[in-house]
Amino acid sequence: MNFKYFPHTEDEIKQMLAQAGIESLDDLYSDVPECIRFRGKYDLPDPKSESEIRTFFEQLGNKNLRLTVFAGAGCYDHYTPAAVPNILSRSEFLTSYTPYQAEISQGTLHYIFEYQSMMAELTGMEVSNASMYDGSTATAEAAIMTMAATKKTDTVLVSETVDPKVLNVVKTYAHFHGFNIELIKANEGTTDKASMDERLERGGIAGVIVQQPNYYGIVEDYSGFADSCHANKALFVINSVAADLAMLKTPGEWDADIAVGDGQSLGIPMSFGGPSVGYMCCKEKLMRKMPGRIVGKTVDNRGQRVFVLTLQAREQHIRRQKATSNICSNESLMALFVTIYMSVMGKEGLKEAAQMSYDGAHYLHDELIATGKFEEKYNKPFFNEFCLTYKGDTDALQKQFIANGIMGGIKVDANTIMFAVTEKRTKEEVDKLVNIVKEETL
Repeated sequence: MNFKYFPHTEDEIKQMLAQAGIESLDDLYSDVPECIRFRGKYDLPDPKSESEIRTFFEQLGNKNLRLTVFAGAGCYDHYTPAAVPNILSRSEFLTSYTPYQAEISQGTLHYIFEYQSMMAELTGMEVSNASMYDGSTATAEAAIMTMAATKKTDTVLVSETVDPKVLNVVKTYAHFHGFNIELIKANEGTTDKASMDERLERGGIAGVIVQQPNYYGIVEDYSGFADSCHANKALFVINSVAADLAMLKTPGEWDADIAVGDGQSLGIPMSFGGPSVGYMCCKEKLMRKMPGRIVGKTVDNRGQRVFVLTLQAREQHIRRQKATSNICSNESLMALFVTIYMSVMGKEGLKEAAQMSYDGAHYLHDELIATGKFEEKYNKPFFNEFCLTYKGDTDALQKQFIANGIMGGIKVDANTIMFAVTEKRTKEEVDKLVNIVKEETL
């Protein structure tokens, strides 16, 4: 039988089998053990019309619990302007998964060039690559990059205030690349500079990785960190949430050598945890140690502006086992996403969204403290995320949040909840969360 979505005829199947030198489809799968082969009838539902299918999936989707999000820890509920998905789907930007003959994909190269330009400006760095998979792998690649850029070193220092999820990915990369990870102690929720300095002076350190704001939402003061690193021939790496850099001091202003992080905060929906996009920027002198691709701009023989793949010599399909990284592609669709988002928002729009997030977080913080049921965990400056100690049962409180349609923060330890606020959260939503706290019995 010739099915609409399985168009091979009996004659075509016979031709294929003859070409393979076998007589039947059973012969084709003869290497598959009989005990795992399914020979029954498939339990498929009856066909449905388009409208019936739409109704079915709408009903299925309505079973999802849609919560008002006050959680962050690396993934944030920011608003996506309607223009972004519309422009994202334009044919000028469609291309194959990895454009090995890159120059025929001028639309792709164009937006990557714009992405690089915007990310370099946002981070205050000189060079950006064509994006990474996510913030965690970008940070791990930065660790490898510090090893490649320094000599006679086998260790990278990572602050204890870095997101544990990111740290675990860095440790995995370190294990398989044969270098060590040592932690810099935290002191009251911030990186202990004295501990870092002491370890740097003993030598053998390729790089130091910190996070801004850190995992607990604290905006750390990294004055003197770069000087300490450079005095001991180590590179300084800062991991940041991309959207926060619209208002915070940039990695470039901290004199970081490499800036990495996640770009999900630039309007990419949370989408149950992905996809996201990682960014990596660095000083120009480290450009040839950077994994991935760099796109440049030039003119063709008619004097027209064109875009070219300028650097990709570090990739595995060219240098094979000698490659700096096995990153030979990237989630370029997500790079396009944040490029459109930044273009639509503009500098002032990015700042306004960041300011609204900051204001909302500080309002929620003060209101929760005023209930008398929360107290400070770290009395430190924060941006749009903060930790508070709850005086009652944190599990019971969070169940109450969910029962009222709110994802009320993330439990950091037995008595600590970390809340995040974005520009999407209204005063009414914040007040609703606070009222739930007021009504909860300790």
